Amino acid sequence: MGISDQPISRRNVLRAAGSALALPFLESLLPTGAGAAGKVARPPVRMGIFSVTGGTVLESWKPKQIGALTNLPSILRSLDFAKSEISVLSGLCQGGHTDNLNGHEHCAYLHLTGAENAKKEAGKVYAGISVDQLAAQKIGGQTFLPSIEVGINLNQYSFRDANTPVPYENNPRFVYERMFRGRKPVVPNWQRRANALPSAAQKISGPPSEEQSVLDLVLTQTKDLRRQLGFADRDKLDGYLTSVRSVETRLQSLEARLQEELLDARHPGPSHLVTPSLYSEGIPFYKISREVESDPEKHGEYIRIMSDLLVLAFQTDTTRVAVFAAGSDEALFPGVVTVGYERHCHTLEHQGNAARVDEADPIAREACRQIHAWYTALFAETVKKMKEIDEGGSTLLDNSMLLYTSYMADGGHGTDDYPVLLAGRGGGSLKPGKHLAFEPGTPVANLYVEMLDRMGVKADGFGNSKTSGKSKYNGRLPGLV
Repeated sequence: MGISDQPISRRNVLRAAGSALALPFLESLLPTGAGAAGKVARPPVRMGIFSVTGGTVLESWKPKQIGALTNLPSILRSLDFAKSEISVLSGLCQGGHTDNLNGHEHCAYLHLTGAENAKKEAGKVYAGISVDQLAAQKIGGQTFLPSIEVGINLNQYSFRDANTPVPYENNPRFVYERMFRGRKPVVPNWQRRANALPSAAQKISGPPSEEQSVLDLVLTQTKDLRRQLGFADRDKLDGYLTSVRSVETRLQSLEARLQEELLDARHPGPSHLVTPSLYSEGIPFYKISREVESDPEKHGEYIRIMSDLLVLAFQTDTTRVAVFAAGSDEALFPGVVTVGYERHCHTLEHQGNAARVDEADPIAREACRQIHAWYTALFAETVKKMKEIDEGGSTLLDNSMLLYTSYMADGGHGTDDYPVLLAGRGGGSLKPGKHLAFEPGTPVANLYVEMLDRMGVKADGFGNSKTSGKSKYNGRLPGLV
């Protein structure tokens, strides 16, 4: 179902909704400020997490000077054009404890949860809700999808709750189909939405049609049945009817969003959409992943496609929360690595790291530096694209927070002084262009509290931001503004 001038029917919405029916209902069907004539448009804040493998080579990542960014270290040099749009944060650590986990699992389960404790027991994982999923639960009802998680990810970063991992979609074609099943990509006109009357809400609140509520249709049939039931069965029936009503209410919210997109299609925002080229339909993904892990050219192509999909998701307001697990520890890097003979990423991560830098293999460490400079150059392409997307007086990058990091601090499973870079201005809530050095041991979870706050999610702490033995700054991070 593409967007047309025909009214949106509930039957078509039901056909197209798919996983969107599971979204929590947001009482306000329209963006904040709708109905206030003349209100200045403020596009929403988006949160993206771009996480690579193997940590980093700290001496080639961390700026030597604190304060304004001047000369960027070699790994970050491809971001020189965006020095005023990024901040480097150093000193952040993961101090959580784990049981029955290997080194990679230890780092992965703490990565986005900031959990104080994580473990695997009887084959079941216990960690904590991840920052992306908490944001999705709180604000995901405002978009078609609450969040997107993508990548060739052998490790688990996202958790819906303490013991429910979120699977990552690795096939770009499936990601696109999930984003735009039953709808056509359109650019939101934020100025129009800010000044609009709640017409979409009015459209769905009129008299019943032939497509009236499913609940209304079955109520008359359940009245007689209810009289014949005992108290326990009445409670079950009432619970069922409440669930049906909840689905109907969420459908109304979805209809309202689709009505907004119909109006945007007639009067779109100022930017232009670019749909990435996807892999040919019918190719088994194992063949694609095999090429990605063995050929850096194919690997880079895959990262570009996935990154473009996330940019498209933010630009079309399909979601405001996204995680991309970029890369693989098992990848090979011929042509990217130009020193020595080893090209296997995981092997180089271990050879190039040690308890002391001067004890590590210098050739392997240089190879790791080259790999991370390669990853950063691909991330820089994403930053550039978002910087060029006009949202009506501000850019998509202005209205985003992009966290560029890794699930470990270094390839030796280290957890001290993570590579952490924030790109974007978070809708004006961030003042980038600097290197902020925090006290060693400051929990990474402090950063997640700050990111949640800028997404409109007020939390009195997150993960171990206040419970860690190395808690600092009352669980926050000063200096981001």
